[in-house]
Amino acid sequence: MKALEFVKQIPPFDRLDSTDLDLVFQGLQRVEVAEGAVLLHQGGARSDCLSIIRSGTVELRAGGQIIQVLEAGDMFGFPSIVGEEAPATDVVAVEPTVLYRLPEAHFRQLLDRPAFAHYFLRSLSERLRSATGGQYQLPDRGLGLPVKHLITRTPIFVPPTATVQEAAQLMSEANTSSVLVADEPPGILTDRDLRRRVLAAGLGPDTLVRQVMSRPLIAVDAEMPVHGAIVKMLEEHIHHLALVEEGHIVGLISSTDLLRHQSESPIYLQRQLGDLRQPARLARYKGEITRAIDALYQGGVAAPQIGRIITTLNDTLIGRLVHQAEETLGPAPVPFAWIVFGSEGRSEQMLLTDQDNALVYAGDVQGAADYFGEVAAFVVDRLLQAGFPPCPGGYMATNWCKSLDEWVAIFEGWVLLPEPKALMEAGIFFDFRPVAGTLSLEALDEILAGAQRQGIFLAHLMQAANEFAPPLGLFNRIRSKDGTIDLKHGGIAPVVGMARALALAAGSRERSTLERLAAAVQAGRISREGADNLAGAFQFFLHIRLRQQLAAIAAGSQPDNRIVLKDLTTREQRLLKDAFVMVRQMQDAITSQLQGGGLR
Repeated sequence: MKALEFVKQIPPFDRLDSTDLDLVFQGLQRVEVAEGAVLLHQGGARSDCLSIIRSGTVELRAGGQIIQVLEAGDMFGFPSIVGEEAPATDVVAVEPTVLYRLPEAHFRQLLDRPAFAHYFLRSLSERLRSATGGQYQLPDRGLGLPVKHLITRTPIFVPPTATVQEAAQLMSEANTSSVLVADEPPGILTDRDLRRRVLAAGLGPDTLVRQVMSRPLIAVDAEMPVHGAIVKMLEEHIHHLALVEEGHIVGLISSTDLLRHQSESPIYLQRQLGDLRQPARLARYKGEITRAIDALYQGGVAAPQIGRIITTLNDTLIGRLVHQAEETLGPAPVPFAWIVFGSEGRSEQMLLTDQDNALVYAGDVQGAADYFGEVAAFVVDRLLQAGFPPCPGGYMATNWCKSLDEWVAIFEGWVLLPEPKALMEAGIFFDFRPVAGTLSLEALDEILAGAQRQGIFLAHLMQAANEFAPPLGLFNRIRSKDGTIDLKHGGIAPVVGMARALALAAGSRERSTLERLAAAVQAGRISREGADNLAGAFQFFLHIRLRQQLAAIAAGSQPDNRIVLKDLTTREQRLLKDAFVMVRQMQDAITSQLQGGGLR
């Protein structure tokens, strides 16, 4: 392959036009260096060129330690040019190596191109996030567009002293299903309110709007993306959203507007979850969820947001099943809570994965254990019918159905008398989140909130999390099996484990990985740069995995957590290695600091 053909496929050279590529061609120099050659010295003269490795291997060393290994397509020399300072590491060829060198003058001329310059000036987290954003430009779905684009009419207001007859006439004339109520705070009157609160209640047409309106009116910023509005409606179980600009309501959208905007809408699926009594209806759930995920992905919604949307649907499903269990078995003898953990507890589940759930009930009264055992069996069986596989480790309510006192004792044992082996299995329980029932779990939250004072527990928790490690071999080369790697075990799980340990060290009860990293920064448990890099890597890993899983489904294969390296672009492979190296370095740093008493 000719020099220019090789270089122009490497980011950010792949963004240059033909004129700029001619400039590159004019300046490019081919250089062969021998094994052992020191190309740059730590603290020495700064580089006078950008070096691109054509073949061979180069190591970055500091204090005699190998910091990073660079291979074909990787670059070095630009940090000391951009920063105009001495190199931060030695750069050593560890085998005969061929380089393409671009003189500083040519390189600086190309830095006048914003896209080119941005690549060299931005952080790893920015590069990782940009690699997941390429598909977020599709206009046919527009789920990333501001929700204000769905506004079809000026909002209609009525005073709170208007009668329901006057409001109904106005709604009929405007052919709309709702009107806003100009009160403080504002309210809303909908067709549903008129049916349930007026007609069904036997009230007359002279009833004042303020007596039957819904309040408070839930409003969001008009610039919120469409997928954000979907999440809000799903989580709040509402059918209308007011849109606000500079403190003023500029429009009102309904779930119907969102259904019209997207045919595979999660809102439509949530509506259908009300009818789950037939096994055939449950059996369709997996396919419907998969189609909804694909529509969201193709519509440009980022993987973490997809996880949040799908988790909300799964929560709705579980709530319906628990309610059906009570209808079938009779009312519960004591308050209880159905909890989920793992990816569902963190609101990060997408394609249906193993069940991770449990049941907590108040007081071991006569017959309670038997009753809730039947509830657990009822719900778990129907989740199986809906496409949730059984948990290989048995972390399901059929095995973990205990009184609150028993759960308190278990949590205290994990936190106050920690054992590394036990915490390897217990870690996902610390993601627990109640999705049905009324029992307060404050006692469990208090135990976890106090975990920040348990240094041994935090160190053991991090040690257990480190059982998941990036697949890196000698000199930080990606280690694969038959050309594939398990991205869950090698990338996603290490970040999840670090975020969990950091959040508990910060005394935070945030559940999601990204929120836990933000809480750790707020508490001074990790630097903002470190958290940004981990967050960027996490989103990159989720994006790559989801893309390959959806491709496998489209091809009629069973999706899993393994990705085929050759299916990634050259840029993605390079970013993947950078992300793995960063994750391993953060694991080492966080482990050391927690063992030393915390990240202060």
